[in-house]
Amino acid sequence: MKFKTIASGSKGNCYLLETDTGSLLIEAGIPIKQIKRALNFRFNDIKGCLITHEHGDHAKAIKDIAKLGIDVYASKGTLQALNCVSHRFIPLTPKKAKMIGDFEVLPFNTEHDAAEPLGFLIRYHDKKLLFATDTCYLRYKFLGLTHLAIECNYVRSIMEDMLRQGLVDINRVARTMKSHMSLENLVEFLKANDLSKVQELYLLHLSDDNSNIDIIKNEIRKVYNGNLIIAGGD
Repeated sequence: MKFKTIASGSKGNCYLLETDTGSLLIEAGIPIKQIKRALNFRFNDIKGCLITHEHGDHAKAIKDIAKLGIDVYASKGTLQALNCVSHRFIPLTPKKAKMIGDFEVLPFNTEHDAAEPLGFLIRYHDKKLLFATDTCYLRYKFLGLTHLAIECNYVRSIMEDMLRQGLVDINRVARTMKSHMSLENLVEFLKANDLSKVQELYLLHLSDDNSNIDIIKNEIRKVYNGNLIIAGGD
């Protein structure tokens, strides 16, 4: 199982989970032309597309994906917010597993300012990937994870310093803290979960203004010593 970043950040998010028997597209927040190029115009291997929520940087190309003959999976609230009603748009129910090709996808609720945002626990044979982005925290613990792809949007001390200097709007800070994962909250989540089987940890959706890769790496290394990949920034 291979996790590939096509785009990550507030300008657009799109990821690909590849296996020997097919692939899953996760998020479609960039123009469809860019997605097509990233897939080398090969769509038959794509078993489905998972969408976490309706914001444009995650769902921009959702209808274009469906036009390619790819089923799109998201919560009922997300599909309603995007006015997606054809047979290609399949609603997911939190905590109810769904088979998509050889992938078992278990959706779960996340904390974001969207209609019904989801994260995904994806099982493929003996591999288990947790995908979670655009959430200020995760309320659940997860067993047997082998791969983690999770948001690390900002460092709290950097954002607070930017606020003191008047370099960022207080309303933006309040919104970010209520809807995105800080380094500090991520570290607490990692401490609360068993990482002994985790082979790769991908950090998603970093902010250019309010994050620092060196600080993030240093703090993550205190709780995780495996393969750490920074997926991208704003």
